[in-house]
Amino acid sequence: MKSYAIAFVSILVFVLGSCELNAQTQNSPNIVMFYIDDMGWKDLGCMGSKFYETPNIDRLASQGMLFDNAYSCAPNCAPSRACLMTGLYGPRHGIYTVGSSSRGRSAFRKLIPIQNRTRLADRFRTIPESFKQKGYVSAHFGKWHLGADPKSQGFDVNVAGNRSGSPRGGYFSPYRNPQLSDGPKGEYLTDRLTDEAIKFLESHRQKPFFLYFAHYAVHTPIQSKKELRKKYQQKNPSQGQNNASYAAMIESVDQSVGRILRKLKELKIEQNTVVIFYSDNGGHGPVTSMQPLRGSKGMLYEGGIRVPFFVKWPGKVKAGSRNSTPIIGVDLYPTLMEIAGISTENETLDGRSIVPLLKGNAEWKERSLYWHFPAYLQANRGMRALWRTTPAAAIRRGNFKLLEFFEDGRLELYDLAKDIGERNNLARKLPEKTRELHEQMISWREKVDAPVPTKRNPKYDPTAKRKVRKRRKKKRKKSTAKYQESLSKIPLHDMFWYNAMP
Repeated sequence: MKSYAIAFVSILVFVLGSCELNAQTQNSPNIVMFYIDDMGWKDLGCMGSKFYETPNIDRLASQGMLFDNAYSCAPNCAPSRACLMTGLYGPRHGIYTVGSSSRGRSAFRKLIPIQNRTRLADRFRTIPESFKQKGYVSAHFGKWHLGADPKSQGFDVNVAGNRSGSPRGGYFSPYRNPQLSDGPKGEYLTDRLTDEAIKFLESHRQKPFFLYFAHYAVHTPIQSKKELRKKYQQKNPSQGQNNASYAAMIESVDQSVGRILRKLKELKIEQNTVVIFYSDNGGHGPVTSMQPLRGSKGMLYEGGIRVPFFVKWPGKVKAGSRNSTPIIGVDLYPTLMEIAGISTENETLDGRSIVPLLKGNAEWKERSLYWHFPAYLQANRGMRALWRTTPAAAIRRGNFKLLEFFEDGRLELYDLAKDIGERNNLARKLPEKTRELHEQMISWREKVDAPVPTKRNPKYDPTAKRKVRKRRKKKRKKSTAKYQESLSKIPLHDMFWYNAMP
């Protein structure tokens, strides 16, 4: 009789334990987040690209909600990641840019920029640290860029993440990465990280998990697999997109996403897994185009901060839905906490949970989004301007966006509903709207204690810019003359065919 009682109790404990596990699984869905480095707003088929091929990512977007007005918190890598992990705007953690804030030639800088921090301080609570409350296992794969080791900020597993902002050894093994052992010679980094992430899924499918897949791709160096590159070399350019190597890198990321999604289905955990796709900033100007957006990575114009973003949440988010509400990186922290059932009531957060939007709730109070970038970024190779950006700030509220440039106090106002390319500055035509947004921006800076650079740089030389511009103008003139000379050598009967070429 005693043995029967023991057996009954054992079965009861097992059943209750199973019920508890199932309840936890239902209340705490798995979360997979793809965070792509430097992927521009138009770098996907679902976002309008006719050159890049991304069938797996496009399919993912069609299975959830795509946001047309999604933004990163900064125009480059590290600050965007710090804001994402903490739910706080840059002035609260002090990471404004990558490396030094005094980039570019000193003679060109009118102001002394605000000093930048390159490591996320331990006092800030991060997404994986909060997930521990619900028993989540958090795993990091790829680029960290916020310190030496993401495990010091709550991650249980780290593969390839450290303080580096790009793959030191490039995209082919040997990788020169202390957090990633080398594979066979010629192994491709994007593929290897996917292999490691799949191993994690296979061994952790019984507990709720947070898989933060922060690909190094498609950041420089632009290196791709030869067989994929050849395909794009045969394609016609479209809307300024024509770099075959970059296109092949994007396809490798697409293949990675497809493999992860298939593994979720194979493991029968797809229906209890939220999948998020996001980019840390706009695309790298020398290799891609965000047309019709203005600018690229490193600028507070739309091309530098507007990015692809979509969420698949089976049973909660309507497949194939789109949303035009402006959202930003600091919204991810409170969103993930609400999805996991974790309270943020006692936390100071700058973002707002977008779960109501995901569930189709139309009640959403309008708010302002902010960017604060008190640093310099030198121009990309080939740019006519001397800077990608000088110290600047921006605010978006509704359809209007205001930019302030601290060197000269210049204000630029754009109506993004009518002028998505930010070509028509309305600051003088709409002085009341300009003043309204500027006052909001100033009030926000006071609230978050955002430092504004005001000290003049004693090494600034106003003549240095003129000399460079004069030298560039002379070089362009010489190049034009050489081109005209080459045209004069074309036989007259061939000129018609020359002009008819695309």
